[in-house]
Amino acid sequence: MELTHYISSQGRGAISRLAASIGAHVPDVSRWASGKRPVPERAAVAIERATEGAVSRRDLRPDDWHLIWPELAPAKEVSHG
Repeated sequence: MELTHYISSQGRGAISRLAASIGAHVPDVSRWASGKRPVPERAAVAIERATEGAVSRRDLRPDDWHLIWPELAPAKEVSHG
C-alpha cells in the first residue's frame, strides 16, 4: 500500500501519529507521503513496523528495495539437474 493511501485511511491526525510512532518530524512524513522526498532506509523499516506491514519497505522504495534488503527478494529456485 502506498504511504499516502495508508495515511488517508487512518483519519485525522494520522501523519502526526505516524511521525510520533517512528520518531520522525511531521513535515518529513508529509514529504515522504507526497513523494517530494524519498523515504530513508531506516524510516522505511520503522514505517513498515508501525503500520504492521500495511506499508512495506517494497512499497516505500520500489526502485531499490531489492538492493538494500536482498533478503526480501523471493528465493531463486535451485535446479537439481
